[in-house]
Amino acid sequence: MTLRGALFLLPAVLLAAAGCERQPDDSDRPETSREFPRAHRPVSETGRSNVSSERIRDDRREATTVMDIAQIKPGMTVADIGAGEGYYTIRLASRVGRGGRVLAQDINQETVRKLGDRVERERLDNVSIKLGEPDDPKLPANSFDRIFLVHMYHEVSEPYAFLWRLRPALRKGGKVIVVDVDRPTDQHGISPRLLFCEFAQVGFRLVEFGRKPELAGYYAQFEASGERPAPRDIVPCRHSEATEGSATADSSGALDKGR
Repeated sequence: MTLRGALFLLPAVLLAAAGCERQPDDSDRPETSREFPRAHRPVSETGRSNVSSERIRDDRREATTVMDIAQIKPGMTVADIGAGEGYYTIRLASRVGRGGRVLAQDINQETVRKLGDRVERERLDNVSIKLGEPDDPKLPANSFDRIFLVHMYHEVSEPYAFLWRLRPALRKGGKVIVVDVDRPTDQHGISPRLLFCEFAQVGFRLVEFGRKPELAGYYAQFEASGERPAPRDIVPCRHSEATEGSATADSSGALDKGR
């Protein structure tokens, strides 16, 4: 090859190399998530949260406290995502009454089957069961007054895809309720600051936050704000930055970012 030919090919080779460097290896991610940024945090193993028994949780009035804060009323339509054995599903069904509806969702087929058996055994005619995907809760659009994510968000490996697909399911004025523990995401918890950051990137606004002994953790409530961003415009939260310092909320629910 002549020197002139080599010089002609050099820019193309450099551009191709640069393009390869810009493309991360996403082979370990679901194809349905690859248009969204990767989360820069570890993830807890699913189904190993060691949440205490239903009796202990009732003794400290956990579900009652959460439903009161979330203002769950008869006739509402709510979703319980990551429903597990149905602790919240059963109690939400009682609170919304015959005129309301509860959709219980989980990504584990065996868990969904067992929950279905429980719903049938307890004759909860206002409860439906649905199998979801790790990056998609599979919720119908414009359907829910409240969506509950209780002790499960730290297990979501694709939070930006998950939240982006969850958001259209809210009705006007609908809220997403998160109950979790302030500890590292690979230890079955998530820091409030990181939680706020990930929700904000997908167009949610924090409206209420608090730590309560009844929950053995914290409560956060979000609402959709503004337009839902395009997947390519979502900026992932850096784990070290998002967890630095403490997060607080004033009485109106506005986050003091402290940054």
